[in-house]
Amino acid sequence: MWNTSAPQQGPVVLLVEDDEDLREMTSQMLELRGFRVLVATDAVSAITTCRVHEGKIDVLMTDLGLPGVSGGELARSACAVRPSMETVYMSGMPQEIAIRRGIIKRGAPFIAKPFTADQLASMLRSVLAQRNSNAPAP
Repeated sequence: MWNTSAPQQGPVVLLVEDDEDLREMTSQMLELRGFRVLVATDAVSAITTCRVHEGKIDVLMTDLGLPGVSGGELARSACAVRPSMETVYMSGMPQEIAIRRGIIKRGAPFIAKPFTADQLASMLRSVLAQRNSNAPAP
């Protein structure tokens, strides 16, 4: 029998994707690789989650093409609420085009759709490891 009362461990990812199938698939990919996943369908629900979620949120993972707002705009607003949260962008749009259009900055963590579960987990672990290596020593 499964113990559902035990708290889940692992980094917490706020996944923002408006496509239901992609959101479900990506969430499952992450959960199977040890991440805890909070899901949002749009920018409003993502910001609300940032405000009301009582625990930590390690990474905002957002699609660049959300209804009414870019993933870059969402990230700026969400990180104002949760300054220690990292951001990873995902899109079917090539990264260079997103940079040229000013949606994201050069060097921002980005994963191109379609991606595999291993590519996704590797990207998130890399971002988290970089954050942890830049943290000040206690």
